[in-house]
Amino acid sequence: MEFVNPDALARPVGYSHGAMATGRLLAVAGQVGWDGKGRIVGEGFVAQFSRALANVIEVVRAAGGGPHHLIRLTIYVTARKDYLASLNPLGEEYRRLMGRHYPAMTLVEVKGLLEPGAKVEIEGLAVLQG
Repeated sequence: MEFVNPDALARPVGYSHGAMATGRLLAVAGQVGWDGKGRIVGEGFVAQFSRALANVIEVVRAAGGGPHHLIRLTIYVTARKDYLASLNPLGEEYRRLMGRHYPAMTLVEVKGLLEPGAKVEIEGLAVLQG
């Protein structure tokens, strides 16, 4: 995988402007912060973010990959203010799950999510070898 961060653009912090890879493409459907029984893990934004990201990684692992195979994440949040107020603990959870791997990312604030009580939903794109 090669990350593309042109000098002509501002230096990205916590993500890459682009990611290029060759292999099998895995699209991971939007994952919310629910457990294996389909229950939202809690009302806290950080807990839901952590579980949603862990769920994305679980799908990648089931396909034979790991967090480092993710080339793109799209993060949907229902309250930008909750995201901004939680940057430090979110960063800790992100690094715990993803290490220092920063794929291309987009953060979008939405009016709501389909799952009642969900505050964050994350979808991913991974490239696996072979």
